[in-house]
Amino acid sequence: MNPLLQLQTFATPDTEMERRDDGTIVLSSRLALPEWAPSITAVLRKRAAEHPDRPLAAERAGEDSWATLTYGEASRQADALARAFLELGLGPEKPVMILSGNSLAHLLVSLGAYAAGVPAMPISVAYSLQSADHARIKAIAELTEPGLVFADDAGPFAPALDALGAHVPHVLVARGEREGALRLDHLLTSVANQSSPLDGDPGGETIAKLLFTSGSTGVPKGVINTHRMLCSDQAVMRAIWPFLADEPPVLVDWLPWSHTFGGNHNLNLVLFNGGTIYIDDGRPAPPLFPRTIAALKDVPPTLYFNVPAGYALLAPALENDAELAQRFFSGLRFMFYAAAALPDALAARLRQLAAKHADHDVPLTSSWGTTETSPAATTMHYLGAPTGCIGVPYPGVSVKLAPVGDKLEIRVRGPIVTPGYYRALELSAAAFDEEGYYRSGDAARLIDEHDPNQGLMFDGRIAENFKLLTGTWVTVGALRTRLLSAAGVLSDAVIAGEGAEYLAALAWVNQPEARKLTGATEDVPLDDPKLREHLAATLTKLNADAGSASRVERLLLLEKPPSLDAGEITDKGYLNQHRARQCRAADVARLYASEPSPEVIGPA
Repeated sequence: MNPLLQLQTFATPDTEMERRDDGTIVLSSRLALPEWAPSITAVLRKRAAEHPDRPLAAERAGEDSWATLTYGEASRQADALARAFLELGLGPEKPVMILSGNSLAHLLVSLGAYAAGVPAMPISVAYSLQSADHARIKAIAELTEPGLVFADDAGPFAPALDALGAHVPHVLVARGEREGALRLDHLLTSVANQSSPLDGDPGGETIAKLLFTSGSTGVPKGVINTHRMLCSDQAVMRAIWPFLADEPPVLVDWLPWSHTFGGNHNLNLVLFNGGTIYIDDGRPAPPLFPRTIAALKDVPPTLYFNVPAGYALLAPALENDAELAQRFFSGLRFMFYAAAALPDALAARLRQLAAKHADHDVPLTSSWGTTETSPAATTMHYLGAPTGCIGVPYPGVSVKLAPVGDKLEIRVRGPIVTPGYYRALELSAAAFDEEGYYRSGDAARLIDEHDPNQGLMFDGRIAENFKLLTGTWVTVGALRTRLLSAAGVLSDAVIAGEGAEYLAALAWVNQPEARKLTGATEDVPLDDPKLREHLAATLTKLNADAGSASRVERLLLLEKPPSLDAGEITDKGYLNQHRARQCRAADVARLYASEPSPEVIGPA
């Protein structure tokens, strides 16, 4: 066993609970709130002075090689870019808009913006490469008035850059040709003779970045992320994961930096703790997932972060390749999931794999947070909790469970919380309650009413829940997870039935699992008899002894994937239930037809 693995993984939770007469519960940690760094720039400079030659990040340079960026290189080039950005007239009101995905160039542009006190705006790549009308990036540019837009490669991003047109005065690219565009290497060369570091520090209340939430309609909201938010969040993470002080993390990670999970939680975790991130150019989608497997064969991570859709593809890959599984688990501290609920059946498979292939404990853990909370506000830093547990509050974070209907809404206060939304005063004011707690719209409940150290169970999105015709509330998130876990061959599902007499579901097939079920060597058609028989039996089992709010009476499989442009899904894989039902109204109508079509599956 790696001797470092003997270091303590989790701090012991110590949670205080206050109950109020109106049913409100307030939770906070008694663990000390650590001091945090003044800015991300200060952290980079400190790490560069301590270990200038250690790799901060690496990206694929070919099938069998990685290009790296050291801490020393990152610090020097960030300062150089900061000078160049200031000379171009960028500033707090002229952000840097980043269209392309995770890369060493993207990282340098972000670090340069931080050092200059210029907000970085990483935008979902899908808004540029998968969008038909580029409406979202144009709306974001109109709201924020960026001074510069960066795209890694001028070729693939040409339509998006054309769409932005006069919205952005300067275009910066790392590769490819575009008339009038600045080149990243030229920009770095032009200031290379100014080798002394920049004076001063951006400061904690300076905006580090603007992250845009995936609103289902209209313009996504620009969440202000200050240096104080991001630095304090990393400080409290180190407090509950004490091994980080002695064990620089190694990540193999695909999660997009345009989202808070990948860009704030994971990338900053590496930077703040002197680790290395290997940029996985795969995705949890069948055509791209082999790239993830190739990266994991090259580099065994010490911490592994993913969304449930990623673990659904990883589990069968590990089950079918013992050598890969042994390498994957060889130095792994824990597996971590977030962004959506993990089905119990999948969690059991992951735990079985760890028990079989690791010579040490590899817990499966989770956390909860939002773009507005940096992101992590609660975490499960202890063993033995059930799947779906989101843990206890971080040190320095106060979590209020406020009654909203028949649910308890999670509300958060602390240094990790955003001051509001960019250029949106009314939205900002509405996001906080009378005590200054951020209203998340998510629900949670105590696992043990008398012991807050047992943690919280995620209880769904309040806005996703609805009532049946009988007036019975349906907890959509929990039912979706039960259906996915029971079926084993579905990648995601939309629960329908608002105002109806019974529940039904639209769903998409997880093709690797369907092939395993049917014995097929190619994608399984939606009318495959074995697949339909399996799903009919699943509904029968799911509905046994279940009440009306937990029974799925009809199921319809869909071919067309959820649409990003329509707001049905994010590129991280979160499915917006309400928006999907709106967009699939015709399919929902097929579920509720008095004489359902042959494609509709019912219980066996």
